[in-house]
Amino acid sequence: MQITIELPNDFVAFQAVPEIKQEIKTSYALWLFQHERVTLIKAAELAGVDLYDFMSICKSNRIPVIDITRDELLDELTGFNPA
Repeated sequence: MQITIELPNDFVAFQAVPEIKQEIKTSYALWLFQHERVTLIKAAELAGVDLYDFMSICKSNRIPVIDITRDELLDELTGFNPA
């Protein structure tokens, strides 16, 4: 699907159109992921980057990619004994 938006010319003068498109896709993917509308992998796909790059983008935007509390993590690790 293609969506068209109108941007004032003075906003587009700062960057090339491909860069603007990429920033909009990435911002929307971040928003969808942060609001739990899509999974991490789907957000990365929407942003057009691989999973690890998207995780890095999330980190730069202070969006956690693992939603687990300290207590939940400790519960998960209880009894974990690596070979």
